[in-house]
Amino acid sequence: MLRFDITSILVRIVAVVLAMSVHEMAHALVSYWMGDPTAKLEGRLSLNPFRHIDWLGVLCLMFFGFGWAKPVPIDSRYYKDQKTGIIWTSFAGPLANFILAFLVLVIYMLLVKFAPGFLLGTTIGDFVASCLIGTSSISIAFGIFNLIPIPPLDGSKILFSFLPDDQYYRFIQGSQIFYFIFIAVLFSGILDVPLYMLRNSIFEVFWNVASAIVPL
Repeated sequence: MLRFDITSILVRIVAVVLAMSVHEMAHALVSYWMGDPTAKLEGRLSLNPFRHIDWLGVLCLMFFGFGWAKPVPIDSRYYKDQKTGIIWTSFAGPLANFILAFLVLVIYMLLVKFAPGFLLGTTIGDFVASCLIGTSSISIAFGIFNLIPIPPLDGSKILFSFLPDDQYYRFIQGSQIFYFIFIAVLFSGILDVPLYMLRNSIFEVFWNVASAIVPL
């Protein structure tokens, strides 16, 4: 029983670290593409998890279902169009999570088809399979969570960027209030069921598409 618990924790750590690292690196990469060198200069244009991980955020994501990484520094003044740059940079993280979730399922299907003895017949293979499935599930959850339109999440930056300038800056300046709303929403549990259902629905879609690409 102890071995099972340790294995489960290791799988979850791998999944969480991958999901967070890909998410933050995507923010840095798109911001760089949009003309902002800030993240690159601070070493965030990397998949090295130690450049992105906030360990308290990792623990919260592992045990409480929500978490965070170190925010990627951006300077929107480098963008040709600040609002457009913020939209794409903010959306890049969740999108990268969905892409990662789909790709690891495709890898899982390929291993099941071409190396079933390894994946399903060995201890290492079982661990790899658990990591792939766990990474897909957690990466989807992380992507969905970050699209919630409440500061400081990416969804709020995307939503606010569509507002007229006067309303946009008013919301940005009053974002401290939204942190309290964010915390209240998290601990109320009001989003738990819809987020869980949405995650499962997206996972099922990705699973079905991956199965069609790599028929077993």
